[in-house]
Amino acid sequence: MKVNVGNVDRALRVGAGLVLIGLAASGAVGPWGYLGVVPLLTGSFRFCPAYPLLGINTCGMKKD
Repeated sequence: MKVNVGNVDRALRVGAGLVLIGLAASGAVGPWGYLGVVPLLTGSFRFCPAYPLLGINTCGMKKD
């Protein structure tokens, strides 16, 4: 897996994931809030499986 998620993208993903999981755990939103696990994991691993399919790389580092 190549790193394809940059620092700003990573922070937004982790933050959104934590907020969604917190809202679902508190009962403020339905069980769909646990989908926040997806952005949390993609931000933690710095890899988004959809990005290569779409030709996106927010990392900014050029790796050969």
